[in-house]
Amino acid sequence: MGRLIYSGIVSLDGFINDATGNFDWAAPDEEAHAFVNDLERSAGTYLYGRRLYEVMTVWETVPQLPDQSPVMLDYAELWRSADKIVFSTSLSAASTPRTRIERHFDADAVARLKQDDERDISIGGPTLAAAAIAAGLVDEYRLVVCPVVVGGGTSFFPDGVRADLGLLDEHRFPSGLVFLRYAPRR
Repeated sequence: MGRLIYSGIVSLDGFINDATGNFDWAAPDEEAHAFVNDLERSAGTYLYGRRLYEVMTVWETVPQLPDQSPVMLDYAELWRSADKIVFSTSLSAASTPRTRIERHFDADAVARLKQDDERDISIGGPTLAAAAIAAGLVDEYRLVVCPVVVGGGTSFFPDGVRADLGLLDEHRFPSGLVFLRYAPRR
């Protein structure tokens, strides 16, 4: 049985981007990126909304770009080898292999996916994650907290969801990034 894991890189004040949509402050250094890569190895499927999927498609072409670090190439391979399910009412077709489009989030279908999949499932984006959190489907929360306050933007945890969590793990990086891993208290 796979776990549903909600993860993201966030500012200290809890945003995944700033008020203008910028997230260049969230680029992890090589050490933190390698750490995240190791966490991502358990994921066999990524669940995305349209906007995050469109951002993530860059990983399809990273191996063809010049001067990519081994850490970047490693993540690109992890991303390319995973299945992707994109929840979108506006996207007509997927632009990457191993990707299918679903028109609406179906909590029962995701629960079945968790039950049937031996590998973990990663869910990305606060809007999509809110539906999974509300349905009680998220098994783990993974945050990489950046030492920056951006003052507004898109919140990692959207309004209207509640999850009482217990800390499972933490890791501090010399760069000031902090990894936090939580699970729901059930």
